[in-house]
Amino acid sequence: MIALIQRVARAEVRVAGESVGAIGPGLLALVAIEPGDGDAQVARMAQRLLGYRVFPDPEGRMNLSLADTGGGLLLVSQFTLAADTRKGMRPSFTSAASPEDGRRGFERLVSRCNEIHPGGVETGRFGAHMEVSLVNDGPVTFWLKA
Repeated sequence: MIALIQRVARAEVRVAGESVGAIGPGLLALVAIEPGDGDAQVARMAQRLLGYRVFPDPEGRMNLSLADTGGGLLLVSQFTLAADTRKGMRPSFTSAASPEDGRRGFERLVSRCNEIHPGGVETGRFGAHMEVSLVNDGPVTFWLKA
C-alpha cells in the first residue's frame, strides 16, 4: 500500500461538478492498493496517516500528527501511484491491485481510519474521474509505504 500525503490548508474532490469530499486544514492522502495488501497493511497505513508528524509545534518544528491536531483527512484512491515506470514511455499497472481488490482495500482503509480518527474521514469516489483541488501547506509532501 502506498500513500502520497500532503499537508493542506484545504482540499476538495469533485465528481461531475459535485463536491464529494472536502476538508479544511489536515492531510490529503492519495492511496494505491497493491497486490497482497491485507489487514496488516491497512492497519499500518492508518497508523501512519494519523501518527506521522508533519504539523508544526509551537516552535515551528514538525512534531505534531493529525491525531494531535484533529485536522481533516481526505482519502482519494489513486492506482497510478503503483505504476511501474522503469521501462519505456508508458506506465505499467501490473503492480497495482485489481479494481475489485483495490476497492476492497481502499474501503477497509477508510473504515479503519474512521474508527480511530474522531474527526472522521472524507473520500473521493472510487473508480470515478475526479478533480482534486488543494492548497498545499508548506509545501509538505511525503510518500509512505505500508
